[in-house]
Amino acid sequence: MAVSIQQAKLGFASSISWPEARVRTYQEAFEENRHRVYSLAFRMTDNELVAEELMVNAFCRAFALSPAPDADSLDRALVAELRELMPLSALALECAPCAEAGTLRRNTKRAELEAAVVQLPPTERMVFLLHDVERYDHARIGRLLGMSEQESAYGLHQARLRLRELLASRA
Repeated sequence: MAVSIQQAKLGFASSISWPEARVRTYQEAFEENRHRVYSLAFRMTDNELVAEELMVNAFCRAFALSPAPDADSLDRALVAELRELMPLSALALECAPCAEAGTLRRNTKRAELEAAVVQLPPTERMVFLLHDVERYDHARIGRLLGMSEQESAYGLHQARLRLRELLASRA
């Protein structure tokens, strides 16, 4: 029964005979990257169903383009999928410099921070998530989003300023 359900889900793809090595490569790539890809998709869309669809589409795109997809090719595939939903190109924020340090020395709840991150413009949100959550360096972010390292650093700075403003307004 499970085999017939699996074949029904795959449709025409179930009739393709894949080499065992390629199947293993795709399974390993999926297992190693699925949590990160889904997490980024969810934080960018704030919708579980859309994030799941983006993840599946990103893996399909990466698998179609490479016989051995790695983390970078999966990131590029996710960014390509996200670009179809939202603008991921130019930086949009232009926050004023801080004149004084506000009183943000209180504990911020995770839900408040997640709600604030979702309010960032898409490019700044992606830069923030890639740098501060996924720990990518600015060179890698720049290559992924098609911007310079300086633009990536500036976008991160603007995202942090805007998050500070949003969290301060909730206090």
